[in-house]
Amino acid sequence: MDNSQAESPVEPGTLHRLSPVLARLTAPNPGMMTGPGTNTWIIGEMDRVVVDPGPDDMEHLEAVAAAGEGRIRAILITHGHPDHAPGAYRLREITGAAVMGHPGLRGDGGSNDSAVDEPLDDGDRLDGEDFTLHCLHTPGHAAEHLCFLLEPGRVLIAGDMVMEGSTVVISPPDGDMTAYMDSLERLRELEVDAVAPGHGRMLRPPRALFDGVIAHRQQREAMVLSAVAAGDRWIGEIVARIYTHVPAPLQRVAHGTVRAHLEKLHGEGRVVGQDDGPWYAAEESS
Repeated sequence: MDNSQAESPVEPGTLHRLSPVLARLTAPNPGMMTGPGTNTWIIGEMDRVVVDPGPDDMEHLEAVAAAGEGRIRAILITHGHPDHAPGAYRLREITGAAVMGHPGLRGDGGSNDSAVDEPLDDGDRLDGEDFTLHCLHTPGHAAEHLCFLLEPGRVLIAGDMVMEGSTVVISPPDGDMTAYMDSLERLRELEVDAVAPGHGRMLRPPRALFDGVIAHRQQREAMVLSAVAAGDRWIGEIVARIYTHVPAPLQRVAHGTVRAHLEKLHGEGRVVGQDDGPWYAAEESS
């Protein structure tokens, strides 16, 4: 991918204004799965919306609240994973702004309580004084995952659909590879100028980005199918065959993605099995 307008590296705690209506403040939660940290996106100059406040870190949330003039009118959540959503409820306490997300979003701490004050779903829009956000339901990484298309600028606030420097994890039961691939195909057809991911820098060009992620997932799927055809019956065996140069902690993460690929192949009638296994090529079981 050609990140043609490359930024400086992402630094947690540093406010980075990318346009008059878009700024990024990255949370101090770097790690194996979060890269430099979770990006909190601040939209609008006066009448502001915050997307993905990140973890419940008071210093970060106070910095988000102070990053601009005027009120914060809404707090949006792309999905309910713990590196993206818990800070929304603390930020609501600080600002009084409504928490908004998909109606299927689980609440603070994974409960079903206080999930959203106002639901958002595919086709909804939010209009500010100097921006419009179009809501897209993009399940796959999580069933309730939302993206937001920002105008002006045609920037896609992408949550965990993509990230800089790596591919995102798709782990059942919440993760669904068939849904994820369908969502990627939908996003690649949008007229978008840049992608603002949940982790890492702005990504360009969008079409090449989505083409690359789709091709990578298709390549992994072919490798999973080949492993099953070669006699690997258990997910651990498939992971060991495919992820040969991956550290042990990431191999454990890859277990979920391999299972997601197998469930997609099972839905297409190409493999037979369930859960961790055993798994067989469809022709073997006939």
